[in-house]
Amino acid sequence: MLERLAATVITVFARLVTGMRTNWQGCKPEPVQRIYFANHSSHGDFVLLWTSLPPALRAITRPVAGADYWLQSAARRFIGERVFRAVAIPRGGGAQQANDLMCAALDAGASLIVFPEGTRNTTEDILLPFRSGLYWLAKARPEVECVPVWIANISRVLPKGEFLPIPLLCTLTFGAPIKVGADEDKNAFIERARNALLALAPHDNGE
Repeated sequence: MLERLAATVITVFARLVTGMRTNWQGCKPEPVQRIYFANHSSHGDFVLLWTSLPPALRAITRPVAGADYWLQSAARRFIGERVFRAVAIPRGGGAQQANDLMCAALDAGASLIVFPEGTRNTTEDILLPFRSGLYWLAKARPEVECVPVWIANISRVLPKGEFLPIPLLCTLTFGAPIKVGADEDKNAFIERARNALLALAPHDNGE
């Protein structure tokens, strides 16, 4: 009961603050297992992406984030473990452990939300270089769709270091799914995935 109440409060608040618009440009919100990969500029990114999904998809979709982030307080631990059912990745555990934890979640039927940049982008660059984790995850579970999602304006809603959000319109654009090719190497897939995400970025404000 508490989990449902918290989820409702979070989704309603996120929609009110951001006036969120969702654009399913390259795919539809279907009950298909997916790895949603998005640009990362705010702690609010995964909340907004999770909130943007229809309830049926939201129920099976789990964000991936560092365990240290989720364990900072009892409230955050409750939200991470009980509401979002986040896949918590231990710091210093290594790439293989991270991949194993994400694969276990996929094997249990979940979809995932990941951020291939690996850290929040606080630079002037539109997108940081991708780390290799998305490739290894896609390679390990090649049947799962990888869907690029561009989150526009969220860094202005919740700037780094700020606690209270600033009400601004945010848009999430979902692109066409991609899968790793049987003989595709890491660099080729990472470049293709990054270009697929960049293609969704608005041209007017560069976000």
